[in-house]
Amino acid sequence: MADIEEILQVERIEKDIYRGGAFESFLQRTFGGQVAGQALVSATRTVDDAYTVHSLHGYFLRPGNPDIPAVFLVDRIRDGRSFCTRRVTGIQNGEAIFTMSASFHVHGDEGIEHQDRMPPAPDPESLPDRSENLSDDDHAVFKEWQNFDLRVVPRDEMVTNEYFAAQQRVWFRYRHRLPDDQTIHVCTLAYMSDMTLLGSSKVPHPGIEPQAASLDHAMWFMRPFRADEWLLYDQTSPSAGAGRALTQGRIFDRAGRLVAAVTQEGLSRTGRPMPADQHARHEK
Repeated sequence: MADIEEILQVERIEKDIYRGGAFESFLQRTFGGQVAGQALVSATRTVDDAYTVHSLHGYFLRPGNPDIPAVFLVDRIRDGRSFCTRRVTGIQNGEAIFTMSASFHVHGDEGIEHQDRMPPAPDPESLPDRSENLSDDDHAVFKEWQNFDLRVVPRDEMVTNEYFAAQQRVWFRYRHRLPDDQTIHVCTLAYMSDMTLLGSSKVPHPGIEPQAASLDHAMWFMRPFRADEWLLYDQTSPSAGAGRALTQGRIFDRAGRLVAAVTQEGLSRTGRPMPADQHARHEK
């Protein structure tokens, strides 16, 4: 499988137009994190190094074909003294498959500081590496993600909140050392953030496999981090209904710093047969 640096290496084919690579895949649809990561890299290429991305908001419009490249068109919406805004459209076969707005903030601003505390969780090394004992359902997904280490915190080792409808926690990291460039780590986390999050909506519904797909995805980046070191993904699903599930995630580094937050809504239909490829694409 391709490594994350290859996946995120977009090619400039014209001013503000980039092309992402197509890579061998075990999935029948392009993983949403790949599309979001390549779109974010494309946007970053058009912004001065004095600015760093602090938020993105994306919509998955059509399923991507993993066998062909996607082209990303970047619109320079605004270049300000403190903030820059970009809009990116991902296209395959002349149709938009993804659209994203991203905002970039100049380095050096100061202000008030606070953050939530990281919830308690067992050390990731004490948890089993799921790639070493895959079920049939997990096989395609984890072959696709073999460069990522994901370790789910068991329910009996979680401290839960009785007011939350659904909770899940996952330790994850990229398995191989990445360059020090923070942009690589941010775009890698954008890729990783689509992993497992929608699964938090299934926690209260054991044995039910809804038809699932990511509909939209939003992220906020608060503090520097390394995607090749352990991060705790604290996930909740505050509501599901009408065939959609809302999920939220807070990402902490091992020192307990809140480094990013994620919100995603996904399709969660029941009563319709789920295509075989969706079980692989959306194991979450």
